[in-house]
Amino acid sequence: MYKKVILYISFILTVQAADAVETGAKGRPNVIFIYANDLGKGLLSAYGQKHFTTPHLDALVHNGVSFDYAFGGSVSANARASLLTGYHDCNKQKWRISRGGVYMREDTMDIHEQEDFINGNSILLPENDLYLPQVFEKAGYVTAQIGMLGIGNTSTRNQMFQHGWNYFYGYLDHTRSQGYYPTFLFENDRIEILEDNTRIDCGRGYVYETENEAIYSDRWNMEGKKVYSPDLFIGKTLEFMREFRDKPFFLIYSTPLPAPVSIPAIHPEVANSGELTQIEKEFASMVKLLDDHVGVIMSELRTLGLEENTLVVIASDNGHDICYLQENRIDRPFRNMKTGETFDNSYAKYYSDKAGDIFNGNMGMAGLKRSNLNGGIHIPLIFYRKDGLKNRVCRDVVSGYDILPTMADFLGVKLETKKDGVSLLPALTKGRRLPENRFVTVSSYEGPAIIVNNGWKLRYFTPSKKYELYDIRKDPEEKYDVILRFPRIAEDLKKLLTEQCGGNIENGIIF
Repeated sequence: MYKKVILYISFILTVQAADAVETGAKGRPNVIFIYANDLGKGLLSAYGQKHFTTPHLDALVHNGVSFDYAFGGSVSANARASLLTGYHDCNKQKWRISRGGVYMREDTMDIHEQEDFINGNSILLPENDLYLPQVFEKAGYVTAQIGMLGIGNTSTRNQMFQHGWNYFYGYLDHTRSQGYYPTFLFENDRIEILEDNTRIDCGRGYVYETENEAIYSDRWNMEGKKVYSPDLFIGKTLEFMREFRDKPFFLIYSTPLPAPVSIPAIHPEVANSGELTQIEKEFASMVKLLDDHVGVIMSELRTLGLEENTLVVIASDNGHDICYLQENRIDRPFRNMKTGETFDNSYAKYYSDKAGDIFNGNMGMAGLKRSNLNGGIHIPLIFYRKDGLKNRVCRDVVSGYDILPTMADFLGVKLETKKDGVSLLPALTKGRRLPENRFVTVSSYEGPAIIVNNGWKLRYFTPSKKYELYDIRKDPEEKYDVILRFPRIAEDLKKLLTEQCGGNIENGIIF
């Protein structure tokens, strides 16, 4: 079935973009975007991880262009919507987040009814306002997305085609994607039944429950859990690369790794660690598997002779998350393990050393996923092209929604509508700085925040209805609120942030 789909795509693209296809991959660089799930920057050994290594990711950091101040969303759904549209997630007129879990069912016969409902309530960009894959389509590329798919919590097959994907394979529901043993996956317009997987919850288990004997036993009960989705995704990725080695392609490898915890085997590197508990070894193995898969993709590029002609981008959707809870080690509600004080992320902020997070996935910054503190929105972002980009570190404030205009600039595709994002191509190729007044906006459960390239960050904290001001160039850990010292800067940023939220600061709250 896969080859039939691919051959059909090849035929259509040959007819519609013959000139572009005839140039082959050597005429236009391929782009592979590796999009990790909840990958805190501090989980990479290149950024200080001490309990395991990530050699393949580190190699891209040390040989590519990396960004020290890159921000995603505070949660997956919003971050992915921003990536695909080029708009920040305080602008709620550009997409609608659908309820998750609607495909979590035994019978797949009525899935089309759920899709009809979602399609009828979705927001589509106007025809001349391009989604990310449509930018590549304009340039004559084959487009594919494999793994965690779509825009928002739940997507439909119709939406995937509307957004410009020629081929897609994986989950269309972010709730199901938290289980690694799905009973079915979507491949273009068909549903692939995985008969050896029988768990309706996809083996999702206890995502944010404290580890105990019952949870451990259920997680390692492999009944009905035979086919591991990350294995399928890396396999489909290699198939796609081989099939289109002679044509320009854009591929998003949107892996569910490394969270939540669900792994068929402990990685040998951490198996005998005396510092890690069992569930911490499992989580470390998830990060190790992600790194191994990056190595597999890079090895395949070299085998196919495509490494010099492929731009590889690595990013995460949001900041670090904790899914390896243990009593008296790190537990919910998150609290200071020495004093017992619960973190409120305002007067008492979450920090790894106080909370007991041995991995320090947020690199010592405050907060986690769902927060507008740096630890919740700060992401790794790396661009690599062998002999095509010089190794450097960029200190500009950038965002996941900059990817679309960057790719348009890279491909020479003119955008007819103004996006919230800006092109990073001058920074990537010439080391040019973005303007000092460039800013990034992000929403969260705690409220919206705005980060300016000169280092100022204004954060709105919903529970107390207050604003906080930080200079993240000097204080990336956000320990010192300086709003009383710089009232004029705070007032200017309040106006700008409210404007970005459509005139209502509440629009920047994820309810």
